[in-house]
Amino acid sequence: METNQPHITNLIKRCKKSDKNAQLDLYKAYYKAMYNTAYRILKDNFEAEDIMQEAFLTVFTKMDTYKGEVTFGAWLKRIVINKSLTQLKKNNRYNEVKMEVIPNDDVEEETIDYTGLKAKSVLTCLQSLKENYRLVLTLHLVEGYDYEEIAQILEYTNENVRTTVSRAKKKLKQVLLAENIEAQAYGR
Repeated sequence: METNQPHITNLIKRCKKSDKNAQLDLYKAYYKAMYNTAYRILKDNFEAEDIMQEAFLTVFTKMDTYKGEVTFGAWLKRIVINKSLTQLKKNNRYNEVKMEVIPNDDVEEETIDYTGLKAKSVLTCLQSLKENYRLVLTLHLVEGYDYEEIAQILEYTNENVRTTVSRAKKKLKQVLLAENIEAQAYGR
């Protein structure tokens, strides 16, 4: 995202001086990625758009708090994710589920032919999972957060995050396997 880092650094300096043109340029550089991040969490076009806009407003009013310890894109993405999670809680669609730790029984599972999978169908299957599975897999696999970061974001223990990610991956695999069997049956 920050392929032209000196340009972004220059825009940030100008934004700190309330330069509206720099704010617009920074917005144009990041709005699509930030919208996609919000959408993957909220699953609603209008809410994702609102959250993305709200995040940029926050960034532009709090630009002086950006110290450059992480890339600007990572800082902005964290704001978008936090605002998206807050919105989920407001909508009562985010139900925190206490996770009990269960032993990992190594059971022989059916294998999937991953060569025929399309990214779009995997993302569609991911979106069909229950909320907490979809959320942890989106943060882990799509957004690239590790278990400790997800634990901080969701206020779970590391053990709960690991368990939830493991269960979510198994469920995603089941859904993909069912999709694969259905596709073979109908010759898709």
